[in-house]
Amino acid sequence: MKRIIIALVLLTTMTAASAQIRNLRFGYLSYGEVMKVMPQYVKAQKELETLRLTYAKELERSEQAFNRQYEEYIDGQMTFPENILMKRQKELQVLMEQSISFKQESQRLLKEAEAELMAPVRQHLEDVLAEIGTQRGYPYILNTDSNACPFINPEMADDITEEVKVAVAAGK
Repeated sequence: MKRIIIALVLLTTMTAASAQIRNLRFGYLSYGEVMKVMPQYVKAQKELETLRLTYAKELERSEQAFNRQYEEYIDGQMTFPENILMKRQKELQVLMEQSISFKQESQRLLKEAEAELMAPVRQHLEDVLAEIGTQRGYPYILNTDSNACPFINPEMADDITEEVKVAVAAGK
């Protein structure tokens, strides 16, 4: 008799839990789509592009200086004494190493700048998602970018991309 009562209690509990799970809804959105409408994101991207262009111009200037010195080295190769050739080779080597070092450093600085500029953008988006998720009672919100979720059952989920776009574009 005890076993039957325990089985009935378990069955009732499992049925109630199953009904709750069926009624459970979650949200999903495309971070990429949402970010593109955020004024903070657009501003950060413009700042990053300006910085990229500045580094690219400096790198190009450096490469032109190297090419100019290399051409001078090639032109004088037959007429320069050995010690001048060696000096010029060393200068070219130093210029090449400086150029490589600058390129690596600029890439590192660009990554840092991107992380710094995007941190408040991501935080704002997370705040908006937390607010919408809490209001709607979602246990979680999925990001569907990169085909992370190839299928989402529309009976169990809400596409909140447009709602979030409106919220972040309005500066909420």
